[in-house]
Amino acid sequence: MPRMSRRTLLRSMAVGGAAVSVPGLLTACSSGSGDSDVSNAGKKLAPWPAHRPATGPRPDLAPTEDGVQAGYTSYPSDLVKSVSRTPGDGSTVRVMTVSFGTPPKPASHNRFWAAVEKALGVKIEYTVISQADYQKKMATVMAGDADALPDIINMFSGFTLPREAQFVQRRAEDLTPHLSGDAIADYPNLAGIPTHAWRDMGRIGGRIYGIPLERPLPGSTLWINQDMFADAGMKEGWTAEDFTSVARRGTRGRTYMLGAANGSLFGNGFHSAAHNAPQRWAVTKDGTFLPAAADERYKASIAFQARLRENGSYHPDATSISQIDLTTLYYNGTVGSMQDGFGAYLPKYRESQGKMNPAAALPYSVDGETGGIVAARRSFGYTVLKQARKERIELLLRILDYLAAPFGSQEWELVHYGVEGVHFTRGKDGSPEYTKLGEVENNTNLPLKYLAEGPQVLFVPGMPDAVRALHAWQRKVVPHAIRDASFGLQSATNNAQGATLKTFLDDTVTGIIAGRLPMSEWDAAVKKWRSRGGDRMAEEYAKDYAANT
Repeated sequence: MPRMSRRTLLRSMAVGGAAVSVPGLLTACSSGSGDSDVSNAGKKLAPWPAHRPATGPRPDLAPTEDGVQAGYTSYPSDLVKSVSRTPGDGSTVRVMTVSFGTPPKPASHNRFWAAVEKALGVKIEYTVISQADYQKKMATVMAGDADALPDIINMFSGFTLPREAQFVQRRAEDLTPHLSGDAIADYPNLAGIPTHAWRDMGRIGGRIYGIPLERPLPGSTLWINQDMFADAGMKEGWTAEDFTSVARRGTRGRTYMLGAANGSLFGNGFHSAAHNAPQRWAVTKDGTFLPAAADERYKASIAFQARLRENGSYHPDATSISQIDLTTLYYNGTVGSMQDGFGAYLPKYRESQGKMNPAAALPYSVDGETGGIVAARRSFGYTVLKQARKERIELLLRILDYLAAPFGSQEWELVHYGVEGVHFTRGKDGSPEYTKLGEVENNTNLPLKYLAEGPQVLFVPGMPDAVRALHAWQRKVVPHAIRDASFGLQSATNNAQGATLKTFLDDTVTGIIAGRLPMSEWDAAVKKWRSRGGDRMAEEYAKDYAANT
């Protein structure tokens, strides 16, 4: 079976979009008198940037209006040039992002770092924060002196940062004059970022403060070992009962069909969506916000998972194992499935090395109704800029415009693979393949991709069949994607208490599925959650939704 390094596993988590919510940070902050200022209610809303799709190589598999991605079964042979001139002026730019890799080699000994600096025309002082330390570090940054802020800051969406919107509004540059409407035309690659990413990033107080990192529509996905599931009787069009039978039939000895990691709620994203439950928040036609927790379908998904755990289908360490260690168990065949972000497809196929067949599972039906999938937030975080004079902001935007180059461009290749002959060579089909140096000096360990990035496409180097399978899967499931209606909206209560309230409900879900709590505890937990702030969130989201609609 494939052997996985910790670095590779962290990279898998990064592209998979593993989300974490840690309640301890800043939860003592209560919603103050200024919190209402971040709401969009009663504000004049800045128009979203005018979308101008980038010109480039035509995809082999066409995208669709409802969110199926463009697919490339081979690497483009003729790369376009998307930036006409060097964006920088020789000055030093300080940046800070989350990282899922290992610390990069110092700039003085890092040829990838040097190549990017040369292309951008600036010196880069890079503060790389590990995913494990991000929330603690951000607490320091947010509480610190404004003059000490980096020029460019990645606001990672994997954590709930209390009072984040207030920090951004107070300390970051208002980018509305530079990006709203047709103003973005000065930055063609940023203009190529689709409107759905800006929408899910959201406005603050009616203004645009960030640049989103666009992501595919599918979110939390059940990644299965296709051969194990097929051998156990998996079939297209399966029902919840079929799923239960397959999971039970394939579980034997020390092999478990269902794997889950600590904090994943036993993979509840996949199961709640299959039950067609709302994902965190639903909105009615009249604009009323309804919490998923109070929906009977969500409750039914918890009960369904509790039965799967009772019949032995889950790995026994599902409440304690890390996502990294679970990924190892998935690759070595100890577990037949695991929940991860859809973006994890690239390492899933690449690292399996042909010794297993990863696949995204189709949702099962419940009571004759086709199951849904989780719709991801289309913005995997966003980038903000330190307040500065107009000329400096324009320089920083030119840098981000370069980094947001589209797939099929020379700039994209440099930022994602480095220098040909140094960091990568060409495979038989022309696809970039990392050299040994490229395995160390790359966009994972120096994560420029979390500053700005062009629209995501489906592409697996050297594996055209994988691209076709993923595209076909998207065509089947994207029409049934269930979106969290709160994406892109502001709630003062959520900004102040959302992390703590979410953890309370998540712990209850995990306790019930694990058998530590009876199912009867659920209704009481939901009632408590609503009284502690859930109902206030619903009211605030409804007001912001009305303003944005």
